[in-house]
Amino acid sequence: MSDFLFARSQMGMSLAFHIIFAALGIGMPLLMAIAEGVYLYTQRPVYLDLSKRWARGAAIFFAVGAVSGTVLSFELGLLWPGFMEKAGAIIGMPFSLEGFAFFTEAIFMGVYLYGWSRLSPFLHWLSGLVVAVSGIFSGIFVVTVNAWMNSPVGFKIVDGRISDIDPIAAMLNPASFHEVLHMTLAAFVAVGFAAAAVHAFFLLKDRDNLFHRSALGIALAVACLSAPLQILSGDVNARALARLQPAKLAAMEALYKTETGAPLLIGGIPNDDTRTTDYAFKIPYGLSFLLTHDFNAKVVGLEKFPRNDWPNVRIVHWGFDIMVASGMVLFVLSIAVGWLWWKQGGLPDGKWLLRGLVVAGPLGFVAIEAGWVVTEVGRQPWVIYGVMRTEEAVTPMRWIAVPFVVFTVLYVFLSIIVFFLLRRQFLETPVSGSRHA
Repeated sequence: MSDFLFARSQMGMSLAFHIIFAALGIGMPLLMAIAEGVYLYTQRPVYLDLSKRWARGAAIFFAVGAVSGTVLSFELGLLWPGFMEKAGAIIGMPFSLEGFAFFTEAIFMGVYLYGWSRLSPFLHWLSGLVVAVSGIFSGIFVVTVNAWMNSPVGFKIVDGRISDIDPIAAMLNPASFHEVLHMTLAAFVAVGFAAAAVHAFFLLKDRDNLFHRSALGIALAVACLSAPLQILSGDVNARALARLQPAKLAAMEALYKTETGAPLLIGGIPNDDTRTTDYAFKIPYGLSFLLTHDFNAKVVGLEKFPRNDWPNVRIVHWGFDIMVASGMVLFVLSIAVGWLWWKQGGLPDGKWLLRGLVVAGPLGFVAIEAGWVVTEVGRQPWVIYGVMRTEEAVTPMRWIAVPFVVFTVLYVFLSIIVFFLLRRQFLETPVSGSRHA
């Protein structure tokens, strides 16, 4: 494997690991704060127990996310010095703001964990809200950096060097809104359904357990309210990509030729040599309609771009299909839960629904991983779209395989720690309780 592939593989592995904890850092504090808010409103002890249990889980994910995020910051300088030299002055502001949000979250996480008996109930709940809001903003600032890499603005290039930097314009680049919206909602959906799956699993074993029933209700409320909004944000995302990154969109849809009334291709095997997608399920005029609400609109294909500017079409197309399929399953599930909740006048708890929630629990994180593959691989061969190629940014360091092995071992070690910590949390979860307590 070449040094270039080692660098890309290491960054890809690190991002794949970290993004899970980034999403949990956005979603878990929200569940924690909601649970305590419900306790303050109802004075039912089960919600206090729930907020304490979710707080412990949030602390675990926060700690591991801090470690993996620190590793990523080292990797940016170690593996991609060319990128940091050119872009450092631009992305410094959002990274600094992310650091401020991170430290705010860390401080108030400590206040929350150790302030149960030292603060008034209302002030304690407010500290939890600060943790939740800080986690959301931490994710927002990082995503604006990725958005800038996809839609770079806020600077000029003079004699090959970046000058006249406007960091605010760079942060508020044309891709920021839809990327931030999509990622934030994705975190709510993924964490909501994952938490619902855990508590549905235990509820199947103890149908009258008040703790798991209460937890399931909050988790499903967050997930089922976010899932339809995520579908709408995906529509906004696709329209923006058609304008800002047409090559990426063409790869996502495996569209090789520019077409009027372009079909929507689902699945299939893209073939760059023949410029066809074999065995795909085709919906005539579907892509044109989804992008423009016009069945006869023109959609730009990959043929309009130089061959060496194409991303890996198979990876991008399959990643996009996996993301959409996972999201649609969760969307349908959220509609079913909402309808049953309304029809029954209470939290639905049928065995088949609980089993479905358990099976569907990981799909939110599957969608996140697939979506980030689409975002990052779809931008290739550019690290800064249209400005700097990825191969120009990589380190010339020899023996790059060494940090690849070291960091991989570190992530495996962290994964094992998280597994055993969470296993202990789950085993300590209350397993009894009256539905009417």
